[in-house]
Amino acid sequence: MPAGLEVLQPGLHTTVQDLGRFGFQALGVPVAGALDFVGLRLANALVGNRPGEACLEISYFGPTLRVTVQAARIAVCGPARLWRTGASGGEPETLAPDRSHRLERGDVLAIGAVSGASVAYLAVAGGFDLAPLMGSLSTYVRAGLGPLGGGPVTAGALLPLCAGAAVDGGALALPGPMDYGGGPVRVVPGPQADGFTDEAMATLLSADYVVTREADRMGLRLEGPPLGHRRGADIVSDGVVSGCIQVPGNGNPIILLADHQTTGGYAKIATVVSADLPRVGRMVPGTRLSFAAVSVEQAEALRRRLELEIARQVGGLRAVDAGLDLTALYRADLVSGMVDALKNDDG
Repeated sequence: MPAGLEVLQPGLHTTVQDLGRFGFQALGVPVAGALDFVGLRLANALVGNRPGEACLEISYFGPTLRVTVQAARIAVCGPARLWRTGASGGEPETLAPDRSHRLERGDVLAIGAVSGASVAYLAVAGGFDLAPLMGSLSTYVRAGLGPLGGGPVTAGALLPLCAGAAVDGGALALPGPMDYGGGPVRVVPGPQADGFTDEAMATLLSADYVVTREADRMGLRLEGPPLGHRRGADIVSDGVVSGCIQVPGNGNPIILLADHQTTGGYAKIATVVSADLPRVGRMVPGTRLSFAAVSVEQAEALRRRLELEIARQVGGLRAVDAGLDLTALYRADLVSGMVDALKNDDG
């Protein structure tokens, strides 16, 4: 049997994603990539990969995978439930997310529901042995671009791995939950803010909106008070970026995400700052959100702060006893105390 991870069940919508396919939007090729670039980077850090190594992006409910290499070191970053069943069968063993685990040949890893977020990420030490397209392993399903035929993983597929055996070494865990922030989603007004009424901007920055069921990797459609245009919703199509907020004729805003088109013909009232994109990318239907305006300088400072927090998480990775049941510790709310104790031991 070829070596890698054999897909026994594909999950709801599991795709291979890295940080995106850059440099081809002028040709009409979207960037794609991870909805939550923080989760992808932290998953890779837990298994010793470079930050942008391709992972499996798990949407809402994950796959079941069998290990066909000698051993593999994996980590699932995000609020997902996961279990391991040994090659000889028996009762499934609960594994904790946000830390690495060693799996042996024949082990079956089952990833269940992702709770409270739309995505989680599975990283494997060494990465997937897949051929990049335009320099990226990101999957853009709408056009069939990327590995595995450009679509989600399917039952019976094999995900080949670059490493046939896990590197010796202990398990690593994040020092604590990643802080994605809270409160209003920060936005920079524009680029067509002057195409909206004064009341529309005031409404955007004061009202609550709800993520609808039409949310997907392309964008979040929001429901709430409609936003009025001065001269109609249509503009001459121009370039769009992740986070820009288009407002079509019905007045309901749409936050564009990783799979957004390269150009758009609706006026854009504001753009979500890059530091808040991972939080927005994790939002599930029914999420209530509001917006607050910041300057470009403040947006840049927020991104620097996010990068410092990611660096703090990576720099604070902790070796953990493979016998510890971290899931039980999370349930008992003892993790914060353990981290504090470790810090005290370090002086």
